[in-house]
Amino acid sequence: MDLEPHLTQLFINNQYVPCRNYKKISVFNPANESLVSDQIPVAGEEDVEAAVEAATEAFALGSPWRRMLGIERRDLILRFADLLEANKDFLASLTRLTLGVPFNHFGKGEIDTAIACFRYYAGWIDKFAGRNFPADDGFYKIVRNEPLGIVAGIIPWNSPLASVALKAAPALATGNVFILKPSEKTPLMSAALGKLVLEAGFPPGVFQVLTGDGSTGELLARHMKVAKVSFTGSIASGKAVQVAAASSNLKRVTLELGGKSPAVVFNDANLANAVKWCVDGLTNNSGQICFASSRVYVQEEIFDTFMEAYVTAFKSKAKVMGDPEEEGVEIGPVVDEAQYNRVINIIDSARDAGDGTLLVGGKTRYGKGYFIEPAVFSHTKDTASIYREEIFGPVAVVNRFSSEEEIIKRANDSKYGLMAGVFTQDINRALRVSSAIDSGVVGINCISTVSMSCPFGGTKESGIGREMGIDALRACTEPKTLLINLDF
Repeated sequence: MDLEPHLTQLFINNQYVPCRNYKKISVFNPANESLVSDQIPVAGEEDVEAAVEAATEAFALGSPWRRMLGIERRDLILRFADLLEANKDFLASLTRLTLGVPFNHFGKGEIDTAIACFRYYAGWIDKFAGRNFPADDGFYKIVRNEPLGIVAGIIPWNSPLASVALKAAPALATGNVFILKPSEKTPLMSAALGKLVLEAGFPPGVFQVLTGDGSTGELLARHMKVAKVSFTGSIASGKAVQVAAASSNLKRVTLELGGKSPAVVFNDANLANAVKWCVDGLTNNSGQICFASSRVYVQEEIFDTFMEAYVTAFKSKAKVMGDPEEEGVEIGPVVDEAQYNRVINIIDSARDAGDGTLLVGGKTRYGKGYFIEPAVFSHTKDTASIYREEIFGPVAVVNRFSSEEEIIKRANDSKYGLMAGVFTQDINRALRVSSAIDSGVVGINCISTVSMSCPFGGTKESGIGREMGIDALRACTEPKTLLINLDF
Protein backbone atom coordinates (compact mmCIF):
# COMPACT_ATOMS: atom_id res chain seq x y z
CA MET A 1 0.00 0.00 0.00
CA ASP A 2 1.04 3.63 -0.45
CA LEU A 3 1.93 5.54 2.70
CA GLU A 4 2.30 9.28 3.02
CA PRO A 5 5.99 10.10 2.41
CA HIS A 6 6.65 11.45 5.91
CA LEU A 7 5.73 8.08 7.44
CA THR A 8 8.90 6.60 5.93
CA GLN A 9 11.18 9.43 7.06
CA LEU A 10 12.87 10.49 10.27
CA PHE A 11 11.73 13.50 12.28
CA ILE A 12 14.83 15.46 13.30
CA ASN A 13 15.02 19.08 14.46
CA ASN A 14 11.37 19.73 13.51
CA GLN A 15 11.83 18.46 9.97
CA TYR A 16 10.99 15.24 8.20
CA VAL A 17 14.23 14.14 6.58
CA PRO A 18 15.42 11.09 4.59
CA CYS A 19 17.37 8.50 6.54
CA ARG A 20 21.12 8.59 5.82
CA ASN A 21 21.40 4.87 6.49
CA TYR A 22 20.68 2.55 3.56
CA LYS A 23 18.99 -0.18 5.64
CA LYS A 24 15.19 -0.52 5.46
CA ILE A 25 12.63 -2.61 7.33
CA SER A 26 9.47 -4.25 6.00
CA VAL A 27 6.25 -4.24 8.03
CA PHE A 28 3.14 -6.33 7.36
CA ASN A 29 -0.52 -6.31 8.30
CA PRO A 30 -0.91 -9.25 10.73
CA ALA A 31 -4.62 -9.60 9.97
CA ASN A 32 -4.08 -10.53 6.31
CA GLU A 33 -0.26 -10.82 5.96
CA SER A 34 -0.15 -8.11 3.28
CA LEU A 35 2.89 -5.87 2.92
CA VAL A 36 2.32 -2.45 4.46
CA SER A 37 5.73 -1.00 3.56
CA ASP A 38 9.25 -2.15 2.79
CA GLN A 39 10.67 1.35 3.23
CA ILE A 40 10.74 1.86 7.01
CA PRO A 41 14.06 3.60 7.71
CA VAL A 42 16.60 2.34 10.21
CA ALA A 43 18.31 5.36 11.76
CA GLY A 44 22.08 4.83 11.73
CA GLU A 45 25.01 6.57 13.36
CA GLU A 46 24.79 9.73 11.26
CA ASP A 47 21.06 10.04 11.91
CA VAL A 48 21.47 9.54 15.64
CA GLU A 49 24.29 12.10 15.70
CA ALA A 50 22.09 14.63 13.89
CA ALA A 51 19.25 14.10 16.36
CA VAL A 52 21.54 14.31 19.39
CA GLU A 53 23.16 17.48 18.03
CA ALA A 54 19.73 19.07 17.57
CA ALA A 55 18.65 17.94 21.05
CA THR A 56 21.85 19.33 22.58
CA GLU A 57 21.20 22.71 21.00
CA ALA A 58 17.57 22.62 22.11
CA PHE A 59 18.63 21.97 25.71
CA ALA A 60 21.38 24.59 25.78
CA LEU A 61 21.11 27.42 28.28
CA GLY A 62 19.36 30.35 26.67
CA SER A 63 17.51 28.20 24.12
CA PRO A 64 13.77 28.80 23.59
CA TRP A 65 12.97 25.58 25.44
CA ARG A 66 15.10 26.45 28.47
CA ARG A 67 13.73 30.01 28.58
CA MET A 68 10.14 28.81 28.38
CA LEU A 69 8.07 29.47 31.49
CA GLY A 70 6.56 26.50 33.26
CA ILE A 71 3.04 27.56 32.41
CA GLU A 72 4.05 27.90 28.75
CA ARG A 73 5.48 24.39 28.77
CA ARG A 74 2.30 23.18 30.45
CA ASP A 75 0.09 24.74 27.78
CA LEU A 76 2.29 23.35 25.01
CA ILE A 77 1.97 19.79 26.32
CA LEU A 78 -1.78 20.26 26.76
CA ARG A 79 -2.03 21.38 23.12
CA PHE A 80 -0.17 18.26 22.10
CA ALA A 81 -2.63 16.13 24.11
CA ASP A 82 -5.54 17.89 22.40
CA LEU A 83 -4.00 17.13 19.00
CA LEU A 84 -3.62 13.47 19.95
CA GLU A 85 -7.29 13.39 20.83
CA ALA A 86 -8.33 15.15 17.62
CA ASN A 87 -6.28 12.68 15.55
CA LYS A 88 -6.80 9.52 17.59
CA ASP A 89 -8.80 7.68 14.91
CA PHE A 90 -6.02 8.25 12.39
CA LEU A 91 -3.29 7.31 14.87
CA ALA A 92 -5.21 4.19 15.84
CA SER A 93 -5.52 3.17 12.20
CA LEU A 94 -1.74 3.42 11.79
CA THR A 95 -1.16 1.26 14.85
CA ARG A 96 -3.81 -1.22 13.73
CA LEU A 97 -2.10 -1.65 10.36
CA THR A 98 0.90 -3.44 11.83
CA LEU A 99 -0.28 -4.47 15.33
CA GLY A 100 -3.78 -5.70 14.49
CA VAL A 101 -5.40 -4.62 17.74
CA PRO A 102 -9.15 -3.78 17.50
CA PHE A 103 -9.71 -0.08 18.19
CA ASN A 104 -12.93 -0.49 20.16
CA HIS A 105 -11.29 -2.85 22.60
CA PHE A 106 -7.66 -2.51 23.72
CA GLY A 107 -6.82 0.05 21.02
CA LYS A 108 -9.12 2.80 22.28
CA GLY A 109 -8.00 2.35 25.87
CA GLU A 110 -4.36 2.49 24.84
CA ILE A 111 -4.78 5.81 23.05
CA ASP A 112 -6.98 7.29 25.77
CA THR A 113 -4.26 6.36 28.28
CA ALA A 114 -1.71 8.29 26.21
CA ILE A 115 -3.87 11.40 26.03
CA ALA A 116 -4.57 11.28 29.77
CA CYS A 117 -0.88 10.79 30.49
CA PHE A 118 0.22 13.95 28.68
CA ARG A 119 -2.50 15.94 30.46
CA TYR A 120 -1.58 14.42 33.80
CA TYR A 121 2.08 15.43 33.56
CA ALA A 122 1.25 18.86 32.14
CA GLY A 123 -0.67 19.40 35.37
CA TRP A 124 2.42 18.55 37.42
CA ILE A 125 4.61 21.27 35.94
CA ASP A 126 3.83 23.98 38.51
CA LYS A 127 3.47 21.47 41.36
CA PHE A 128 6.69 19.45 41.24
CA ALA A 129 8.37 21.49 43.94
CA GLY A 130 11.84 21.25 45.38
CA ARG A 131 12.68 21.30 49.07
CA ASN A 132 14.29 23.57 51.62
CA PHE A 133 15.73 23.01 55.08
CA PRO A 134 16.20 25.38 58.03
CA ALA A 135 19.48 27.20 58.55
CA ASP A 136 20.04 26.00 62.11
CA ASP A 137 23.61 25.04 61.19
CA GLY A 138 24.36 28.35 59.49
CA PHE A 139 23.50 27.11 56.00
CA TYR A 140 20.18 27.65 54.28
CA LYS A 141 19.60 24.59 52.14
CA ILE A 142 17.63 24.36 48.87
CA VAL A 143 17.14 21.24 46.78
CA ARG A 144 16.08 21.81 43.18
CA ASN A 145 14.79 19.27 40.64
CA GLU A 146 16.99 19.78 37.59
CA PRO A 147 16.26 18.21 34.18
CA LEU A 148 18.77 15.60 33.04
CA GLY A 149 19.12 16.72 29.43
CA ILE A 150 18.55 14.33 26.52
CA VAL A 151 16.16 11.51 27.37
CA ALA A 152 15.77 8.63 24.91
CA GLY A 153 12.63 6.52 24.99
CA ILE A 154 12.89 3.06 23.43
CA ILE A 155 9.37 1.68 23.29
CA PRO A 156 7.79 -1.73 22.59
CA TRP A 157 5.39 -2.67 19.83
CA ASN A 158 2.44 -3.81 21.91
CA SER A 159 1.12 -0.42 23.09
CA PRO A 160 2.85 2.20 20.92
CA LEU A 161 1.12 5.45 21.84
CA ALA A 162 0.68 4.75 25.55
CA SER A 163 4.36 3.85 25.73
CA VAL A 164 5.30 7.13 24.02
CA ALA A 165 3.32 9.04 26.62
CA LEU A 166 4.72 7.16 29.62
CA LYS A 167 8.24 8.12 28.57
CA ALA A 168 7.88 11.45 26.77
CA ALA A 169 5.32 13.19 29.00
CA PRO A 170 7.31 13.21 32.29
CA ALA A 171 10.56 13.95 30.42
CA LEU A 172 9.11 16.99 28.66
CA ALA A 173 7.18 18.17 31.72
CA THR A 174 10.42 18.38 33.71
CA GLY A 175 12.21 20.33 30.96
CA ASN A 176 14.20 17.59 29.26
CA VAL A 177 14.40 17.07 25.51
CA PHE A 178 13.24 13.76 24.09
CA ILE A 179 14.24 11.32 21.34
CA LEU A 180 11.76 8.55 20.56
CA LYS A 181 12.82 5.20 19.11
CA PRO A 182 9.69 3.14 18.31
CA SER A 183 9.66 -0.58 17.75
CA GLU A 184 10.43 -1.76 14.23
CA LYS A 185 7.20 -3.80 14.35
CA THR A 186 4.85 -0.83 14.88
CA PRO A 187 6.63 2.34 13.66
CA LEU A 188 3.95 4.21 11.71
CA MET A 189 2.05 5.93 14.50
CA SER A 190 5.29 7.26 15.99
CA ALA A 191 6.41 8.53 12.59
CA ALA A 192 3.16 10.48 12.30
CA LEU A 193 3.73 12.33 15.59
CA GLY A 194 6.16 14.79 14.01
CA LYS A 195 3.33 16.70 12.37
CA LEU A 196 1.59 17.04 15.72
CA VAL A 197 4.85 18.16 17.35
CA LEU A 198 5.05 20.95 14.76
CA GLU A 199 1.41 21.91 15.11
CA ALA A 200 1.64 22.02 18.91
CA GLY A 201 4.60 24.43 18.66
CA PHE A 202 7.50 22.54 20.22
CA PRO A 203 10.83 24.27 19.51
CA PRO A 204 13.21 22.44 17.16
CA GLY A 205 15.07 19.51 18.68
CA VAL A 206 12.80 19.09 21.69
CA PHE A 207 10.78 16.09 20.48
CA GLN A 208 12.33 13.92 17.74
CA VAL A 209 11.50 10.51 16.23
CA LEU A 210 14.04 7.98 14.96
CA THR A 211 12.58 4.79 13.56
CA GLY A 212 14.86 1.78 13.48
CA ASP A 213 15.72 -1.56 15.02
CA GLY A 214 17.90 -2.73 17.88
CA SER A 215 20.97 -1.16 16.32
CA THR A 216 19.35 2.29 16.58
CA GLY A 217 18.47 1.69 20.21
CA GLU A 218 22.03 0.61 20.96
CA LEU A 219 23.41 3.81 19.42
CA LEU A 220 21.20 5.85 21.72
CA ALA A 221 22.02 3.72 24.77
CA ARG A 222 25.75 4.11 24.12
CA HIS A 223 25.75 7.79 23.18
CA MET A 224 27.83 9.93 25.48
CA LYS A 225 25.46 12.89 25.27
CA VAL A 226 22.26 11.00 26.05
CA ALA A 227 21.57 11.46 29.76
CA LYS A 228 18.88 8.82 30.27
CA VAL A 229 17.34 5.86 28.48
CA SER A 230 13.88 4.61 29.34
CA PHE A 231 13.41 1.16 27.82
CA THR A 232 10.50 -1.27 27.71
CA GLY A 233 11.04 -4.72 26.23
CA SER A 234 12.57 -8.11 26.88
CA ILE A 235 14.94 -9.00 29.72
CA ALA A 236 17.76 -9.76 27.29
CA SER A 237 17.42 -6.43 25.50
CA GLY A 238 17.06 -4.58 28.80
CA LYS A 239 20.30 -6.06 30.07
CA ALA A 240 22.01 -4.99 26.85
CA VAL A 241 20.70 -1.45 27.32
CA GLN A 242 22.00 -1.38 30.89
CA VAL A 243 25.43 -2.60 29.81
CA ALA A 244 25.57 0.01 27.05
CA ALA A 245 24.54 2.75 29.46
CA ALA A 246 27.10 1.69 32.06
CA SER A 247 29.93 1.33 29.57
CA SER A 248 29.33 4.77 28.08
CA ASN A 249 28.57 7.68 30.39
CA LEU A 250 26.72 5.94 33.25
CA LYS A 251 23.47 7.39 31.94
CA ARG A 252 20.34 6.94 33.99
CA VAL A 253 18.28 3.88 33.02
CA THR A 254 14.66 2.89 33.57
CA LEU A 255 13.84 -0.66 32.51
CA GLU A 256 10.40 -2.28 32.29
CA LEU A 257 11.04 -5.85 31.22
CA GLY A 258 7.84 -7.83 31.39
CA GLY A 259 6.40 -10.43 33.69
CA LYS A 260 4.60 -13.67 34.37
CA SER A 261 1.86 -12.26 36.56
CA PRO A 262 0.27 -14.58 39.13
CA ALA A 263 -3.46 -14.27 39.80
CA VAL A 264 -4.33 -15.89 43.14
CA VAL A 265 -8.01 -16.83 43.56
CA PHE A 266 -9.00 -17.79 47.11
CA ASN A 267 -12.06 -19.88 47.93
CA ASP A 268 -14.06 -16.87 49.17
CA ALA A 269 -13.48 -14.77 46.05
CA ASN A 270 -16.30 -13.32 44.02
CA LEU A 271 -16.13 -15.91 41.28
CA ALA A 272 -17.61 -13.85 38.45
CA ASN A 273 -15.27 -10.94 39.19
CA ALA A 274 -12.20 -13.18 39.37
CA VAL A 275 -13.04 -14.93 36.10
CA LYS A 276 -13.64 -11.64 34.28
CA TRP A 277 -10.37 -10.04 35.38
CA CYS A 278 -8.31 -13.17 34.76
CA VAL A 279 -9.77 -13.71 31.28
CA ASP A 280 -9.58 -10.07 30.20
CA GLY A 281 -6.07 -9.81 31.59
CA LEU A 282 -4.94 -12.59 29.27
CA THR A 283 -6.94 -11.85 26.11
CA ASN A 284 -6.50 -8.08 25.87
CA ASN A 285 -4.23 -7.38 22.89
CA SER A 286 -4.06 -11.15 22.32
CA GLY A 287 -2.07 -11.57 25.53
CA GLN A 288 0.64 -9.25 24.26
CA ILE A 289 0.84 -7.13 27.40
CA CYS A 290 3.59 -7.18 29.98
CA PHE A 291 1.27 -7.62 32.95
CA ALA A 292 -0.98 -10.30 31.42
CA SER A 293 -2.57 -12.61 34.00
CA SER A 294 -0.77 -15.62 32.56
CA ARG A 295 -0.27 -17.62 35.81
CA VAL A 296 -3.57 -18.38 37.56
CA TYR A 297 -3.75 -20.20 40.90
CA VAL A 298 -7.11 -21.30 42.30
CA GLN A 299 -7.72 -22.64 45.80
CA GLU A 300 -8.63 -26.32 45.58
CA GLU A 301 -12.13 -26.01 47.11
CA ILE A 302 -13.37 -23.93 44.17
CA PHE A 303 -10.99 -25.12 41.45
CA ASP A 304 -13.53 -27.12 39.43
CA THR A 305 -16.20 -24.41 39.64
CA PHE A 306 -13.74 -21.70 38.64
CA MET A 307 -12.38 -23.73 35.75
CA GLU A 308 -15.80 -24.38 34.30
CA ALA A 309 -16.57 -20.65 34.21
CA TYR A 310 -13.04 -19.75 33.08
CA VAL A 311 -12.98 -22.16 30.13
CA THR A 312 -16.50 -21.12 29.11
CA ALA A 313 -15.37 -17.49 29.06
CA PHE A 314 -12.39 -18.38 26.88
CA LYS A 315 -14.62 -20.19 24.43
CA SER A 316 -16.78 -17.07 24.22
CA LYS A 317 -13.71 -14.94 23.58
CA ALA A 318 -12.78 -17.13 20.61
CA LYS A 319 -16.09 -16.10 19.02
CA VAL A 320 -15.11 -12.43 19.03
CA MET A 321 -11.75 -12.98 17.37
CA GLY A 322 -11.36 -11.67 13.85
CA ASP A 323 -10.48 -8.81 11.55
CA PRO A 324 -9.65 -5.84 13.80
CA GLU A 325 -11.34 -3.53 11.31
CA GLU A 326 -14.74 -5.17 11.88
CA GLU A 327 -17.31 -4.03 14.44
CA GLY A 328 -17.65 -6.22 17.53
CA VAL A 329 -14.23 -7.84 17.26
CA GLU A 330 -12.35 -7.95 20.58
CA ILE A 331 -9.31 -10.09 19.77
CA GLY A 332 -7.09 -9.60 16.76
CA PRO A 333 -4.01 -11.45 15.53
CA VAL A 334 -0.62 -11.54 17.18
CA VAL A 335 1.75 -8.94 15.82
CA ASP A 336 3.67 -10.80 13.10
CA GLU A 337 4.80 -14.13 11.69
CA ALA A 338 7.74 -14.44 14.08
CA GLN A 339 5.51 -13.98 17.13
CA TYR A 340 2.89 -16.31 15.66
CA ASN A 341 5.42 -19.09 15.08
CA ARG A 342 6.95 -18.60 18.51
CA VAL A 343 3.63 -18.86 20.38
CA ILE A 344 2.36 -21.80 18.33
CA ASN A 345 5.64 -23.65 18.91
CA ILE A 346 5.35 -23.04 22.66
CA ILE A 347 1.79 -24.40 22.71
CA ASP A 348 2.64 -27.43 20.58
CA SER A 349 5.78 -28.24 22.54
CA ALA A 350 4.00 -28.00 25.90
CA ARG A 351 1.15 -30.22 24.71
CA ASP A 352 3.43 -32.81 23.11
CA ALA A 353 5.77 -32.93 26.13
CA GLY A 354 2.89 -33.35 28.56
CA ASP A 355 3.83 -30.18 30.42
CA GLY A 356 0.13 -29.58 31.10
CA THR A 357 -3.37 -30.37 29.92
CA LEU A 358 -4.60 -28.17 27.07
CA LEU A 359 -8.24 -27.48 27.95
CA VAL A 360 -9.23 -25.00 25.28
CA GLY A 361 -7.81 -22.98 22.39
CA GLY A 362 -4.31 -23.06 21.02
CA LYS A 363 -5.64 -23.53 17.51
CA THR A 364 -4.66 -21.43 14.55
CA ARG A 365 -7.17 -19.88 12.20
CA TYR A 366 -6.82 -21.23 8.71
CA GLY A 367 -6.31 -18.75 5.91
CA LYS A 368 -4.60 -15.41 6.11
CA GLY A 369 -3.67 -13.68 9.32
CA TYR A 370 -1.71 -14.56 12.46
CA PHE A 371 -4.67 -15.57 14.62
CA ILE A 372 -4.31 -17.85 17.65
CA GLU A 373 -7.29 -18.88 19.74
CA PRO A 374 -6.56 -18.10 23.43
CA ALA A 375 -5.25 -21.26 25.10
CA VAL A 376 -5.59 -22.55 28.65
CA PHE A 377 -3.34 -25.23 30.15
CA SER A 378 -4.13 -26.76 33.53
CA HIS A 379 -2.05 -28.84 35.94
CA THR A 380 1.21 -27.64 34.44
CA LYS A 381 4.58 -28.76 35.69
CA ASP A 382 6.36 -26.15 37.80
CA THR A 383 9.55 -26.78 35.82
CA ALA A 384 7.95 -26.39 32.39
CA SER A 385 8.89 -23.46 30.20
CA ILE A 386 5.21 -22.66 29.59
CA TYR A 387 4.83 -22.22 33.36
CA ARG A 388 7.99 -20.24 34.04
CA GLU A 389 8.67 -18.07 30.98
CA GLU A 390 6.82 -15.06 29.63
CA ILE A 391 5.03 -16.11 26.45
CA PHE A 392 3.65 -12.71 25.41
CA GLY A 393 0.71 -14.31 23.70
CA PRO A 394 -2.78 -15.64 24.51
CA VAL A 395 -1.69 -18.57 26.69
CA ALA A 396 -2.54 -19.08 30.37
CA VAL A 397 -1.56 -21.77 32.86
CA VAL A 398 -3.96 -22.59 35.71
CA ASN A 399 -3.06 -24.62 38.78
CA ARG A 400 -4.61 -25.35 42.15
CA PHE A 401 -3.24 -24.58 45.61
CA SER A 402 -4.29 -25.43 49.14
CA SER A 403 -2.88 -22.96 51.66
CA GLU A 404 -1.88 -19.35 51.94
CA GLU A 405 1.67 -20.30 52.84
CA GLU A 406 1.94 -22.50 49.75
CA ILE A 407 0.65 -19.91 47.30
CA ILE A 408 2.91 -17.14 48.53
CA LYS A 409 5.91 -19.38 47.95
CA ARG A 410 4.71 -20.43 44.48
CA ALA A 411 3.74 -16.92 43.41
CA ASN A 412 7.22 -15.68 44.35
CA ASP A 413 9.03 -18.59 42.70
CA SER A 414 9.71 -16.61 39.52
CA LYS A 415 12.36 -14.33 38.10
CA TYR A 416 9.58 -11.85 37.34
CA GLY A 417 7.93 -9.42 39.73
CA LEU A 418 5.89 -6.96 37.68
CA MET A 419 2.30 -7.53 38.76
CA ALA A 420 0.10 -9.90 40.72
CA GLY A 421 -3.56 -10.17 41.65
CA VAL A 422 -5.20 -11.40 44.87
CA PHE A 423 -8.89 -12.30 44.74
CA THR A 424 -10.59 -12.61 48.12
CA GLN A 425 -13.33 -10.93 50.16
CA ASP A 426 -11.23 -11.12 53.33
CA ILE A 427 -9.48 -7.74 53.54
CA ASN A 428 -7.01 -8.95 56.16
CA ARG A 429 -5.91 -11.82 53.95
CA ALA A 430 -5.81 -9.51 50.92
CA LEU A 431 -3.44 -7.12 52.67
CA ARG A 432 -1.36 -9.91 54.19
CA VAL A 433 -0.85 -11.79 50.93
CA SER A 434 -0.34 -8.68 48.81
CA SER A 435 2.42 -7.61 51.19
CA ALA A 436 4.09 -11.01 50.97
CA ILE A 437 4.08 -11.24 47.17
CA ASP A 438 7.29 -9.88 45.64
CA SER A 439 5.88 -7.64 42.91
CA GLY A 440 5.96 -3.99 41.94
CA VAL A 441 2.17 -3.83 41.66
CA VAL A 442 -0.47 -6.02 43.31
CA GLY A 443 -4.16 -5.75 42.49
CA ILE A 444 -6.75 -6.78 45.04
CA ASN A 445 -9.78 -8.23 43.27
CA CYS A 446 -8.27 -7.01 40.01
CA ILE A 447 -5.20 -7.61 37.85
CA SER A 448 -3.52 -6.37 34.66
CA THR A 449 -4.33 -2.73 35.20
CA VAL A 450 -2.50 0.43 36.29
CA SER A 451 -3.20 3.83 37.81
CA MET A 452 -1.76 7.00 36.29
CA SER A 453 -1.03 8.51 39.69
CA CYS A 454 0.82 5.49 41.10
CA PRO A 455 4.26 4.10 40.24
CA PHE A 456 4.42 1.20 37.81
CA GLY A 457 7.39 -1.14 37.47
CA GLY A 458 8.78 -4.43 38.61
CA THR A 459 11.06 -6.18 41.05
CA LYS A 460 13.67 -8.83 40.24
CA GLU A 461 14.22 -9.21 36.49
CA SER A 462 11.04 -7.36 35.65
CA GLY A 463 13.02 -4.16 35.68
CA ILE A 464 14.59 -1.17 37.37
CA GLY A 465 12.89 2.08 38.28
CA ARG A 466 9.30 3.20 37.99
CA GLU A 467 7.04 4.92 35.49
CA MET A 468 3.84 6.88 36.23
CA GLY A 469 3.04 9.13 39.15
CA ILE A 470 5.55 11.46 40.75
CA ASP A 471 8.16 8.70 40.57
CA ALA A 472 8.47 9.24 36.80
CA LEU A 473 9.22 12.93 37.39
CA ARG A 474 11.93 12.02 39.88
CA ALA A 475 13.40 9.57 37.36
CA CYS A 476 13.69 12.39 34.81
CA THR A 477 15.40 14.86 37.13
CA GLU A 478 18.54 15.20 39.20
CA PRO A 479 18.31 16.71 42.69
CA LYS A 480 20.70 19.66 43.01
CA THR A 481 21.56 20.88 46.50
CA LEU A 482 22.33 24.56 47.10
CA LEU A 483 24.10 25.40 50.37
CA ILE A 484 23.84 29.08 51.25
CA ASN A 485 26.34 30.23 53.90
CA LEU A 486 24.64 32.81 56.11
CA ASP A 487 27.75 33.48 58.25
CA PHE A 488 30.13 35.38 55.97
